[in-house]
Amino acid sequence: MEQLSQWLWKQEYWLPPGIHWEDMEKMEGSRRPLPRDLLLALPLALGFIMLRYAFERRVAFPLSRVLGVKDQVRLKVAHVPTLEAFYTKNSRQPTQSEITSLVNQCHLTVRQVQCWFRNRRNLDRPSNSKKFCEASWRFVFYLVAFTAGLVSLISTPWFWDQRECWRGFPQQPVQDTHYWYYMLELGFYCSLLLSVSVDVKRKDFKEQIIHHFATIFLLGFSYCSNYIRIGTLVMLVHDSSDFLLESAKMFNYAGWKKTCDALFVVFAAVFLVTRLVVFPSKIIYTTLVLSMEVFEPFVGYYFFNALLLLLQALHIYWAYLILRMIYKFLFLGKLDKDERSDVESEPEEEEENKEEEDRSSWRKRKVVLDSRLAMLGSSCVLNNLTNQKADANRRLPKAR
Repeated sequence: MEQLSQWLWKQEYWLPPGIHWEDMEKMEGSRRPLPRDLLLALPLALGFIMLRYAFERRVAFPLSRVLGVKDQVRLKVAHVPTLEAFYTKNSRQPTQSEITSLVNQCHLTVRQVQCWFRNRRNLDRPSNSKKFCEASWRFVFYLVAFTAGLVSLISTPWFWDQRECWRGFPQQPVQDTHYWYYMLELGFYCSLLLSVSVDVKRKDFKEQIIHHFATIFLLGFSYCSNYIRIGTLVMLVHDSSDFLLESAKMFNYAGWKKTCDALFVVFAAVFLVTRLVVFPSKIIYTTLVLSMEVFEPFVGYYFFNALLLLLQALHIYWAYLILRMIYKFLFLGKLDKDERSDVESEPEEEEENKEEEDRSSWRKRKVVLDSRLAMLGSSCVLNNLTNQKADANRRLPKAR
């Protein structure tokens, strides 16, 4: 264990060439970054989870009722032990061969088994109220974090000139405000990772997991290596657009379509500018190029920049989804639900929606067909009456 610890904390990994851990201990200032400080993230994460639970029950849920959030009525399913056991242990979407086997076991029709699984899945799908509460919690945190971060950074020299991030690096004392800014952000992302199993699953679920891990590793490593100045800028850039997205989701679940569309347009503009322009041109350029004016590359330099580039790749992916939504809104005249967020309907549910559309289309065609048949029938009746009248006139004796 001691050998592992010595290998992990080699100064060549964490510090630029010529800097030793002893030099870090001689730093002037009230606080210097210590790896053991990161242990505070775990109790903070648990505290965030408890605070979120209380917030959603006491604040977010009553607010959802005030704003008019409505949940769809879900059909209850009959208790069939065989189907329930298969649903919980095997799969939520049985194949055709599995459905045939279940039909023989339960003595039901194929259609009944399919309907049972579809209704059972709908019971597990998150309601609009749950989505609203989750979006409200994220909105409050991102808004508070962005406001507090902006207030604490706007008076710092590295906020305006990124070269100041490396002046005296890595022997830079940490201010208390930036220390708590780091710890609270780290604790929040740890809480998101701990609660991911109960949160609403998104279409970009895997990308979100990668993003959470990359963010946690980025915050932890940058704190230990004293990349705190540039790290605070990274967090500020991310928080600047996230609270706009969550507010748009809230109004979307409440049915306020115009407000949702307006907020989404503002979010898209801020996201594209901060993530595709500011982040690569100010943050990544600073860490890749400007930092080389102060020190030579080392292991931590490559690791830190690799995580930043991974985040940038995720930004490009999400920007593609957002631009696709903007295209639909501008050229097709509709704004679908958030491409980044809400989970897509399951295949069988999509098939059901398609069948419902087909039935609706068939009903429309049937109405038109019935009306034409009625017109045709009335026309035939009139023709028959006309022919009968003509026959009767021919039978009458001609007038002399």
